[in-house]
Amino acid sequence: MGKWDMVRLGDVCEILDHIRVPVTASERKKGIYPYYGANGIQEYVDDYIFDDELVLLAEDGGHFGSKEKPIAYRVSGKCWVNNHAHVLKPKDMLNVDFLCYSIMFYDVSSLISGTTRAKLNQVAMRKMTIPLPPLAVQQKIADTLDRAAALIEKRKAQIAKLDLLVKSQFIKMFGDPITNPMGWESSHLSKHLRVIGGYAFSSKGFADKGMPVLRIGNINTGTFSDKNLVFWQHDKKLERYLLRPGDVVISLTGTVGKDDYANVCILGDDYEGYYLNQRNAKLELNVTINRHYLTNALRIPKIKGKLTGISRGIRQANVSNSDILNLELPIPPIELQNRFAAFIYAIEESKTEMQCGLTKLELLYKSLTQKFFKEDT
Repeated sequence: MGKWDMVRLGDVCEILDHIRVPVTASERKKGIYPYYGANGIQEYVDDYIFDDELVLLAEDGGHFGSKEKPIAYRVSGKCWVNNHAHVLKPKDMLNVDFLCYSIMFYDVSSLISGTTRAKLNQVAMRKMTIPLPPLAVQQKIADTLDRAAALIEKRKAQIAKLDLLVKSQFIKMFGDPITNPMGWESSHLSKHLRVIGGYAFSSKGFADKGMPVLRIGNINTGTFSDKNLVFWQHDKKLERYLLRPGDVVISLTGTVGKDDYANVCILGDDYEGYYLNQRNAKLELNVTINRHYLTNALRIPKIKGKLTGISRGIRQANVSNSDILNLELPIPPIELQNRFAAFIYAIEESKTEMQCGLTKLELLYKSLTQKFFKEDT
């Protein structure tokens, strides 16, 4: 592909921001039409102000600077848009899908204003430039990226189904741990584990390499995440706080009361060892309880509610060692727990293969985007 002319958004799009109407939450009436903001649907309302093929671009509150979350998205048909998203309607020389792909991950760092809340105002937005190949080429590029995006979403859905399968198998083998329909003997976790607290690492001592220090954001999705990971030089005095692959870690504050966070994690072999930071704790298990049974039980919303006090009306921000030790759970025979663990290993093997495939697809998508919107511009 040869080089294409670069054009400003303000020259190839109708800017329909003047039609937008913000409506406060208290004034919105429930309905069937999507109500859009900076990052997508906020809810559904009973009326619409647009009925067209459009691209919405975050004005403020967007994922500016993110490499994973887009700042623009496509909408089609009847909808309502508030004043947190610019409304772009491409002119005849511009394909609407191509427009969306060209600005989804646009670097607006030099265009945004505001200190407390970043804002991409209309004057700056109109100056954004995109390539303008012939319409037939635009359509071909959009179709290619559509297919790649569809494959990514399909693979993500397959991985999500495996997670649902684990939850289903847990209930099938053990029943609901709240009602305990199988009549397993219940006991406090103090009989089955010890809680080891973390060390108060100073941010001044964090390094770019060494032993990773586990903070809340590294474990609260249920699996280890290296996002914003920090390191500490190895220190023999901190052996007490050293973790190994296979250890169970739980976060004690921050997202403990949110159902969409797992809060408890079995560490993988991403690193040979980890340091346990404060506000997290290691659960050192006895032979009477399997780590896979325990972690899956602790992820059940009602169990989390008991642990955090939310089910008792106590919206505490922290979970203490005694909260964990005093939590009562049904404890099935260890042989049955081990069978569940074997099931988990098989699922994780399939999940790993799917995740590798997903990573390859995402790399392909990224390389295509770079090819179409970077190299030829």
